[in-house]
Amino acid sequence: MSRPTLTDIPPQTQQHPGTITDLEPAADHGERTWTARERLTGKRVLITGGDSGIGRATAITMSREGAEVAISYLPEEQRDAEDTKTTIESAGGVCHLLPADLTTIESNQDVARAAVEALGGLDVLVCNAAFQMTYGKLEDFPAEQIQHTYTVNVFSPFWLAQALAGELEDGGCIIITTSIQAYNPSEELLDYASTKAALNNLVVNLASELGPRGIRVNAVAPGPIWTPLIPSTMPEEKVSGFGSDTPLGRAGHPVEVAAAYVFLASDEASYVSGTVLGVTGGKPVF
Repeated sequence: MSRPTLTDIPPQTQQHPGTITDLEPAADHGERTWTARERLTGKRVLITGGDSGIGRATAITMSREGAEVAISYLPEEQRDAEDTKTTIESAGGVCHLLPADLTTIESNQDVARAAVEALGGLDVLVCNAAFQMTYGKLEDFPAEQIQHTYTVNVFSPFWLAQALAGELEDGGCIIITTSIQAYNPSEELLDYASTKAALNNLVVNLASELGPRGIRVNAVAPGPIWTPLIPSTMPEEKVSGFGSDTPLGRAGHPVEVAAAYVFLASDEASYVSGTVLGVTGGKPVF
């Protein structure tokens, strides 16, 4: 089944955090287009921000590859989370729902415990949850937003890695979502872009720290990917034609990024650690 073309995305807005239902055109999360190859059979995976966008596509594709997944998400994203669960289970997979606001160390620790309990252990941690909101100039960024962005984007992966490293020893892995914004930042995403640069550094350091314990740590740096985060956090005029400035001339579908997470979680990537894998439509990641 072919996926919708993302070369001419029309202007549109959504209320944050947005929903996959209202995206125009629809985004492909691999529901009918992913070809499974049994690359993650028996693996137990926790994915934050797993209800929609890249997280949803990663949950669906990893499940199709044989993994049992647990997804965390904001409580207000329950509808998308339930749809993701239904999609996974209708294909014979298992998906546990863990609603949580990952802005405190306690909530991250609670999600870590709940995931291990639900899955019976953990093999793969995907830190994908993120927050962004655009503003026109430096003075416009609210102080509370800057703190919130760093808490969700940087502190949460740090806390989850701390809480789950013991479960991941001797063969597990951590995959963190960074961004093309770490390399080619947009001024209107000043705080968000800086968090993604911080995550690149965190990945390299964690790979060095955890490698001797048998844990691989990598990142995926997406470019412009068509998810609810875009129309719910960007001005309508910025959404129009989103992704057309890439060498490939279009935005990417979430499933096109999910393939990178599947690879990094699989045994095919057994000697890959400390790496940032760009999925950017041709924009450079270096």
